[in-house]
Amino acid sequence: MMETSIPSRTALLIIDMQNDFVLPGAPVCVAGARGTIASIKKVLTYFRARHFPVFHVTREYRADGSDVEKMRQAAFLDKHPCVVPGTSGCAIVAELTPLPDEYRIIKNRFSAFMCTELNLILRRFGINHLVVTGTQLPNCVRATVFDAVCLDYEITLITDGTSAQTPEIAAANILDMANIGVHCTTADDFLSPD
Repeated sequence: MMETSIPSRTALLIIDMQNDFVLPGAPVCVAGARGTIASIKKVLTYFRARHFPVFHVTREYRADGSDVEKMRQAAFLDKHPCVVPGTSGCAIVAELTPLPDEYRIIKNRFSAFMCTELNLILRRFGINHLVVTGTQLPNCVRATVFDAVCLDYEITLITDGTSAQTPEIAAANILDMANIGVHCTTADDFLSPD
């Protein structure tokens, strides 16, 4: 792979790539999530080789459902508990297992910035550019991207490293993000030299 011109004040966000969201048959599986792993892995490998910061953003809910969003709480309590700490469903998919020096941000709402330490750590490192991957586009990816734009970060969205339940939902959300100045590109194009 030839050298690319990604600025050093860049961090990678990998959002909700947990077994309960990614594996077929899991309680809250996003149809397109499994197909994004290879693209995310390419970008992750690049960041690791250069020692750029990597943030694995994960969703966690208490087993009693006390911190689950209202719109999801009934299903969680009745038949679909998900991303409960200590369960295999809460774990990040094996292909993207974090290294010891990578960061893990735990959230219990859509945005990776809401009530987490993410912005504090990014500012501490002088990060001004975020590369965003993960699932799913209309919810956690979108909320994180819009909050990041409001916080004046430059954003690159890896389109084949993000997912939604259908290609149409993915395309609509990618268009919305492009329209607010997010650079939307594939993993290969992101990693290619200018």
